[in-house]
Amino acid sequence: MTIEQLQGVSEKSCSVLRNLGPQIQWVQSFVTDNKIYCIYIAQDEEIVREHAKQGGFPANSVAQVRRVIDPTTAEN
Repeated sequence: MTIEQLQGVSEKSCSVLRNLGPQIQWVQSFVTDNKIYCIYIAQDEEIVREHAKQGGFPANSVAQVRRVIDPTTAEN
């Protein structure tokens, strides 16, 4: 996607999020060659799917993060 396309998607996402209210917060997204992986803080899967529906974004799968690890997790 071009910078302009990504900006448009971001603007649309922010507009939908404002309408949905505080039950969902967009943290960040990771853009690959053929997909965008989005991280949200949300009350449930339904609101993430509603965001996708209202924004016209595909949400092929939604998964709840159970734990976060990083390099310091390996330290005893």
